[in-house]
Amino acid sequence: MGTPLPVSRHRDSLEPLLASLRRSAAALYGADVPFLLGGGLACWARGGPVTDHDVDLFVRPVHAEQAAAALEGAGMTIERPPESWLLKAYDDGTLVDLIYEPAGGPVDDAMFWRADDLEVMAVPMKVASVDDVLVTKLLALNEQEPDYGQVLAIARTLREQLDWDAVRERTSASPFARAFFTLAEGLRLIENGRG
Repeated sequence: MGTPLPVSRHRDSLEPLLASLRRSAAALYGADVPFLLGGGLACWARGGPVTDHDVDLFVRPVHAEQAAAALEGAGMTIERPPESWLLKAYDDGTLVDLIYEPAGGPVDDAMFWRADDLEVMAVPMKVASVDDVLVTKLLALNEQEPDYGQVLAIARTLREQLDWDAVRERTSASPFARAFFTLAEGLRLIENGRG
């Protein structure tokens, strides 16, 4: 089990997300649904930028409906959006995304293997690798949402934890990811291919 993480990183603004994360984790553990903490909270748990957006949980596609039922059983409202890669749960105004097929392919055993066991606010859980979080965010960039702010913030704060060569290779088909690497190199987040 990893070392407990510091709690001083703007905890007040995070408290609604962390409360929903704790409730979601308890419900998923109670239903024997394996999950990974993903997205902005996974980066924050590793020392990255503070997020106030939502709770992203990665589950294998085979467990998506079971995960939704567990969260619904915990009192959350479930939404099945037209997108075919996630389910949404609302916990008293906080959004919990159950992501089973992010950009780049379905959540699989390899994602679980690359994850780390950490304690997030005293709750032990698997936290997605920074590489996986950044890859999914880079591959989600498109012409309608070409916002590089979040991926640059992750790269800036967590660059020593990234396997830059692996992220570049896994995102090489995306012109938006290639543009990100040009930005990251220009900002000297990467030098000679390394963070």
